[in-house]
Amino acid sequence: MTYISGKALPRRTFLQGMGATVALPFLDAMFPAGKPTWRITSQQAPRMVAIEMVHGAAGCNELGASLNYWAPAATGRAYDLSPSALSPLEPFRDYLTIISNTDCREAEPNAPKEIGGDHFRSSAVFLTQSHPKQTEGSDIHVGESIDQIYARKFGQTTPIPSMQLCIENVDQAGGCAYGYACVYTDSISWASPTEPLPVIRDPRVAFEKLFGVGGSTEERFARRQSRRSILDWVAGEMVSLKGSLGADDRTRLDRYLEDIREVERRIQAIETRNMSGEQRDMPEAPAGVPDSFSEHVAVMFDIQALAFASDITRVFSFKMGRDGSARTYPESGTDKPFHPASHHGGNKKGVSDFQMINKYHVAQLPYFLNKLKAIQENDGNLLDKTMIIYGSPMADSNLHSHRRCPLIVVGKADGRMGGNVHIKAPDGTPMANAMLSMMHTLGVNDMKTLGDSTGTLNLSSHA
Repeated sequence: MTYISGKALPRRTFLQGMGATVALPFLDAMFPAGKPTWRITSQQAPRMVAIEMVHGAAGCNELGASLNYWAPAATGRAYDLSPSALSPLEPFRDYLTIISNTDCREAEPNAPKEIGGDHFRSSAVFLTQSHPKQTEGSDIHVGESIDQIYARKFGQTTPIPSMQLCIENVDQAGGCAYGYACVYTDSISWASPTEPLPVIRDPRVAFEKLFGVGGSTEERFARRQSRRSILDWVAGEMVSLKGSLGADDRTRLDRYLEDIREVERRIQAIETRNMSGEQRDMPEAPAGVPDSFSEHVAVMFDIQALAFASDITRVFSFKMGRDGSARTYPESGTDKPFHPASHHGGNKKGVSDFQMINKYHVAQLPYFLNKLKAIQENDGNLLDKTMIIYGSPMADSNLHSHRRCPLIVVGKADGRMGGNVHIKAPDGTPMANAMLSMMHTLGVNDMKTLGDSTGTLNLSSHA
C-alpha cells in the first residue's frame, strides 16, 4: 500500500496482496492540506462512455418519426418524451441532451459492390465517422475512434487508458458478408485506422482486468477454487488504511468495497448457475456470461461504475448489440428477433414492435445512471462528471438508411453539458459534427475535423 502518514493520501493508492490489486475511490484524505478542492477536481478529465446499439430505431422510419417514437416533437426544453423510446430517461431529463436529424453517410455504400453491406460496415463507422475499406483480408482501414482519441489525450494517467466491452458474441476472424471483414462488424474502438481493439464479453474477464486479480493462471485458478473474495487477499492493508481515515472516508470506503464484493457475488452466482448442468438459452456463451440480456448489461454497467469510482480508467466503449442479431427480448413486450424486427416493412404493427425493443434497450440505461449518481466524488457525483454517448450509425434499418440517426448524450461532463434539451440539427448535418463538438466539450480542443464533418454543432442550443 502506498501511503505516507501525516500527508495527503496519494490518488494512486492501491491495496495489494496475492495477485489482487484494489484501487481506492476518491477520499477526503487525498486533499492536500490547506489547498482548495477545485485544484483537485480541475485536474480530473471527465469520464467518457460510448455506447452503440445497432439497427437504428423505429422512430427513424417515416411512420415512427410522425409518431415521435425516437425524437420528441418539440425542440429546446419543452419537449414530451412519453411517446418516445427515450421515455425511460424522463427521471434524468436534466442530464439528457437529445441530438436528432444527423446523418452517418460514411456508412453508406460508395460503390455498387458495397450495396447491401450496411450491416457489416456500420459499427466501424459509429465512433470513427469514416468509411471502412471493403476487404476480407488484413488490409482493413477505417479511422481512429473518438474514444481512443480521448484516451490518448486524457487516459494516459490512469492504470488502464480505456476498456472495450460488448454483449453479443463477436468473431473477428475472416470475412462476414458482402466482402467485409468481421472486425468491422465487431469493433467500434479503433486505436488507428488499421488497429481495431478487442472487446470483452465475459464479466469475469473484465472484472479481473480491472482489479488485476492473479498475476498468473495458477493464482487466478487458486483464488476461484477458494471462492474467497479479492478483498480477503488485501484485508490486512485494508485494516491498516481504515485506521488512518476519518469517519466519512471510512463510510465511503466501506460502501465502495461492498460494491466490489456485490459484483463478485453476482459473477460467481452467474458462473454457478451456468455450470450447474441446466439447459442454457445461450449454450455457446462462456460460463460468466448471463443468458439474460438485462442481467448481462447490468453487471457490465457495475464494472464501469467501479472503474470510474476508483479512477482505474476514464474511458469505456460498450457495444450492446451486433448487426444481424436474432436475439429476442421477451421483457420488451414482443418476441420478435432483433434483426427481423428491424425490417418491419414500414407497417404500423411492425414499427410498433421494433419500438418496444428500442425502448427496452434504452430502459437499461437508468440502472447505470443511478449507479453513477449515487457515487460521490469531492464536489459532485459521477453522473455530473461523465459524458455518456448512446446512439446508432443506422437510422431506418428497414431501408438500411443512415440518414437522421438516433443519438443522445447523458451526463454533465463535469459541468460542460447543460442537459434537458432537444437539439434538432439542420437537414444534412453529419453526425460527425455533433461528435466533433463532443470532443471539444471534453477538452480535445485541437481536433479540427472528424470523418466527414463540415463544422461543429452547438450542443447547448435551446432553440
